[in-house]
Amino acid sequence: MHARRAANSTAVSAAARAGFVARGVIYVLIGILSLRIAFSDDGGKQADRGGAIAEIAEKPFGTLLLWLLGAALAGMALWRLSEAAFGQAGPDGKKASKRAMAAGRFVFYGFVSYSVLSYAAGDKGSGSGSSDKNSQDVTAKALDWPGGQWIVAVAGIAVAAAGVWIAVRAIMQKFHEHLKMFEMSEKARKVIDFLGMFGGAARGVVFAVAGVFAVAAAVQHEPGKAKGMDDTLRSFTETPAGPWLLVLIAVGLSAFGAFSWANARWRKV
Repeated sequence: MHARRAANSTAVSAAARAGFVARGVIYVLIGILSLRIAFSDDGGKQADRGGAIAEIAEKPFGTLLLWLLGAALAGMALWRLSEAAFGQAGPDGKKASKRAMAAGRFVFYGFVSYSVLSYAAGDKGSGSGSSDKNSQDVTAKALDWPGGQWIVAVAGIAVAAAGVWIAVRAIMQKFHEHLKMFEMSEKARKVIDFLGMFGGAARGVVFAVAGVFAVAAAVQHEPGKAKGMDDTLRSFTETPAGPWLLVLIAVGLSAFGAFSWANARWRKV
């Protein structure tokens, strides 16, 4: 009973909203770094979470900002844990599938929070590591396992399917069920609908393409074919659309960051 009350407390709600602010900061920075890549001025930065963390660290009071960011992401993890334990807001929030997804998100945000806080504490090898190298290292290890090609292929298909799922739900405006739409003005509703659809679709496309690269790595038994977020984003410049497709995706990721900030204000928690 006490645990349930704590999960529904103002403190947990505030922690969740702080987490959405932090997630928004990371995605906006990834979008900005992607734009630099599109215009060949990346300064050696990675367009992924590690690049965003390194970008913050270089700013005045960067270490303090990283401590705040890591703490906010820990708040997001705590909120997801409460959802896994007691269910989400909404009529079907207690479904086993939704609670399982919340548990997965708890693990993810817990890891991200730990990596950011470790970087802030001085472990420069944490948090800012290349997502591309990490993806290739994990893929190489998995391919050496018995049935490794099948494992990597299934994982890649799962990531690609998740990307399609994210994009489709965004386009269908499924995020409405999680937001207090009745509290928004008509103008705010239109802006948030655009940010949610455009930003969610761009995020989904990135996941889907990364999943396809993982499948290619499995089929060809080449770990180097696997790509993290940075290399996945760079691959958009190799299409017939050139850098402009990356520009579109970059703006979309920044839009998702802004949508995360809207969640901090209107999310049902």
